[in-house]
Amino acid sequence: MLLAMDIGNTNTVLGLFENDQLVDEWRIRTDVNTTVDEYGITIRSLFAAHAHPIERVRYIIISCVVPPVLNAVERFCKKYFSITPLVVGPGIRTGMPIFYDNPKEVGADRIVNAVAAYELFKKALIVVDFGTATTFDYVSDRGEYMGGVISPGIMISCEALFFKTSKLPRVEIFARPRSVLGKNTITSMNAGIVYGYAGLVEGIINRMKREVNSDLKVVATGGLALLIASECPAIDEVDDHLTLKGLQIIFDRNRKNL
Repeated sequence: MLLAMDIGNTNTVLGLFENDQLVDEWRIRTDVNTTVDEYGITIRSLFAAHAHPIERVRYIIISCVVPPVLNAVERFCKKYFSITPLVVGPGIRTGMPIFYDNPKEVGADRIVNAVAAYELFKKALIVVDFGTATTFDYVSDRGEYMGGVISPGIMISCEALFFKTSKLPRVEIFARPRSVLGKNTITSMNAGIVYGYAGLVEGIINRMKREVNSDLKVVATGGLALLIASECPAIDEVDDHLTLKGLQIIFDRNRKNL
């Protein structure tokens, strides 16, 4: 079995693969203060709760955008699985040329998403990832990573609104607003965040399409992808497991070297 770990700024997503099929998925909080043994207790408990024998895991692949966390996770893998994990980064075979001023600056998650989307659709596309930051990445019809956009994520925008205003409360975004015309402070904020963010996403996607002069397929992933996609006609498809699929694909491309 393969354990794939996508370590993001807010959450860490774990996917368990057997024979290239995703058989289980978990999401835990990313915390730079989590110790090796705390990772061990949490992840062993998840395996036990779902009746997955931990000793069947033979390989681990990691995508990480939080460098202070990576060392503890690598040590956890060695201590609790006796496995040296494959970490997505320079020197790893992704099968995707990266046309960026400095390829090392591109977040591992962005490359993983791009690899997965191109492998699934084999055409030029835009990948939108709704994470702590929202990223927009363009992949050419030849499977080349061509660059993209980074914007503040939805929850960052919500927190900024709360912290920078004296009278506005903190709001949680879980559902589509009933109307753009809010009748109280909460519904007004909810409408502004959801519809405003949908407009941001739509605008960036359309600008990217105009710049490359192509009606690109748009694939979205991430925690709030479904919510925004419902208000954003430019998004063609939502795939909650895109990053995990990309990790599995990259693992297969490097397996013979392990």
